[in-house]
Parts: sequence; structure tokens; C-alpha cells
Amino acid sequence: KKRIFEKDKIDYTLRSINSILKSVKHAKNHYAKLNIKIIIIDHNSTKENLEKIIDLLKRSSLPFTLLNLDIAEFKEKIETTNEKNETISSNQVSNMSNIYKSLLLSKKSNDLIYFVEDDYVHELDSIAEMLFTYERIASLTNNELVICPVDYPYLYVQAANTKIYLGEKYHWRKINETLCTFLTSKQLVEKHWDKFLSMCTFEHYPFESPLHEIYKQELCVSPIPSIAIHCTNINSIYGLSPNKDWKKIWDENKV
Repeated sequence: KKRIFEKDKIDYTLRSINSILKSVKHAKNHYAKLNIKIIIIDHNSTKENLEKIIDLLKRSSLPFTLLNLDIAEFKEKIETTNEKNETISSNQVSNMSNIYKSLLLSKKSNDLIYFVEDDYVHELDSIAEMLFTYERIASLTNNELVICPVDYPYLYVQAANTKIYLGEKYHWRKINETLCTFLTSKQLVEKHWDKFLSMCTFEHYPFESPLHEIYKQELCVSPIPSIAIHCTNINSIYGLSPNKDWKKIWDENKV
């Protein structure tokens, strides 16, 4: 796939990790008792790239765990045919296994979980903003919620009703769709466990359909403007978030 900036895959992974580590440290300045653990699930990275990732994590001085994904643990739990009656690809099996492993790990969380794919480069204040916003909106609505860090332009193609909330430095709007990067609570994951799990046992079309079903019952919000950039295929229907200096965010997180 041709991605924005046209760099090697490892460059996106390292900058994504670096941006999150920096953002976590920044958040600790606002939340003195904040306890965050970084867990990375790796699949088939080269030894050289793994060393780069581990070195970056160690230099951050933040607690972390790096796990190697064992697809054999999940392969028999994943249906081989998708919703279009096509055979799912080995890459999709890997992706679904990773999500499955992430969900199992989320059960060990005490509070909030942030599921992040490996090509999301974050603003420095993104983690603090998400935590502040979660706290504020959860108190306002007296319910758990889901937070997506990206303002996707494809979600503006229809004239749909929405709601606007105030975070710390950003406004947030109600949305009905996300990809697989989002922040939520352990409580909400357990409440909708079967729907979350269905995303990694059967390939729906679109893939994230089970999430969209959850958002019919639970509030999901995204920021205006975006607090992270998704460095996906430049021909993707999702598009790059407007009103952001993508190059600046990219350069700030060079490793």
C-alpha cells in the first residue's frame, strides 16, 4: 500500500510508539497518580526491528511488556470463510488473532484500555485529552463510553444528527463508526464481550461491524480536530483528518 510519507513500515510503527510514549509522559504531568502499562503484541517483526522497538521502550522508562503473537492459539477459533463467503487471508487471520489476544489481555485491566493499531501517530496532549474527556463525559452521562482519537473525514459524508461535547482543549462529537483504535473501559468491554469477540472470530463486512452495533447502545466520540493521524493507505476511503499539520506531527516523533 502507498502510505502518506512513503516510508518503510517500521518507520510508522516506531513513530506511533514514540508518540504514545511521549504522550503518556505528558499525561503524567496532569495526572500525578496515573498508572499506565504499555503492552505490545508483535507478529513476525525482524530481529533488527524488534531491537529498535525494545530500545525505544526501554529509553522511555515506562513499564512495558512485549509479547510475541502465537497464531496457533487462535487459528481454530477463527472461521475460515467471511461474510462474503470468501476465504479469509492469512494477513486477516493474523489481524484477528491480534485483536483476540488484545481483548483477552484487557480483562486484566483495572480501568481503561486503549487499543491502538501500529500506524497512529499521536499529538503530545492526546492521552491527557482522552483521559480528561472520558472523565468529564462519563460524569456528565453517568455511563461508560468509547473514544476514537481520529477525526475521520469519511464520517462527514452524510448529514447525520450528532451531539457535541467539550473536552479540555478540544470539542468532541458523537460518531457511530470507528476502526480498531479506540479507548474504553474494562466494564464496557465485559458488557459487550460477545460482540467484541465476534470481530476476531468471523470476518464481517465491513470488518468493524460489531463495533458499530455496540455504538448503537453506547456513546462513541471523536475529536474536532483530530489528536492523532492514521497513516493508512492514501487511497483509503477514510481519508486524512482535516485541519491538521500531518508533516509536523510526523517530524516531531522521529526516532
